[in-house]
Amino acid sequence: MLQHLDQWLLKARPPLAQSATARFIEELCWFGLKEARACVFAGLFFPAVFVVPREGLFAIPRYDLLLLIALAIQAWMLWTGLETKDELKAICLFHVVGFALEAFKVSSGIKSWAYPDFAYTKILGVPLFSGFMYAAVGSYVIQAWRLLDVRIIHHPPYWMATLVALLIYANFFTHHFIGDYRWYIAAAALGLYARATVLFRPLNKTRRMPLLLSFVLIGFFIWLAENINTFFGIWQYPNQLGAWSVVHVGKWSSWSLLVIMTFTIVAHLKHIKARIHVPE
Repeated sequence: MLQHLDQWLLKARPPLAQSATARFIEELCWFGLKEARACVFAGLFFPAVFVVPREGLFAIPRYDLLLLIALAIQAWMLWTGLETKDELKAICLFHVVGFALEAFKVSSGIKSWAYPDFAYTKILGVPLFSGFMYAAVGSYVIQAWRLLDVRIIHHPPYWMATLVALLIYANFFTHHFIGDYRWYIAAAALGLYARATVLFRPLNKTRRMPLLLSFVLIGFFIWLAENINTFFGIWQYPNQLGAWSVVHVGKWSSWSLLVIMTFTIVAHLKHIKARIHVPE
């Protein structure tokens, strides 16, 4: 069914509206529809986060049940061809990267956040389903790339982009010991991606957007999702143990930087790399 939807979404068609304003609204609706479709993994997984009760179901703890649901969704996406084997390899890398970060953050010496509920599939205090929350971001980027016919122009050299991505990831660990250098890294990323532009096609006309703006916008929506997840007690920050409070807006910057790292991983996929222009 989704493959038929994709064919319909990707089919070239002239706009129905006549006036410029009506055409803009129509194009915006198509953009929203394609964005929603690109979030298919998150759209299937996160409702389960809200529906599964805290005590679990059928004697299966909540975190374990969420892992089973996430694995089923991932297997279904691979089986139906919504994700290729190469794309799955990138998704698996997100799991590894996410798990290492989670294990460090919940460790007894750091305690940045905690997963309070019991689970059989907890390793080093981290339920294994948590890796899918990082993979969901990568899955979105991969799906949106195809549905919106994305191209990138003026992308920085890959070695520079990879170096910044590694610095972003390292800072999530090292800021506990040698200070938080995220704003210096963000400044480096700002200079590196200043000319990078996203070309995308919501309907029949190619639009453009600064790549940096897309990083910030995606980071904002992840921050919103984080607020929803902490509200439902999936994980908790130390200041939320007594009563829930909004996740600090500073996390938005962290998520935006994580999106840059995620994008860098996805950009190394062969079929995506072919649509990225790196100036000589």
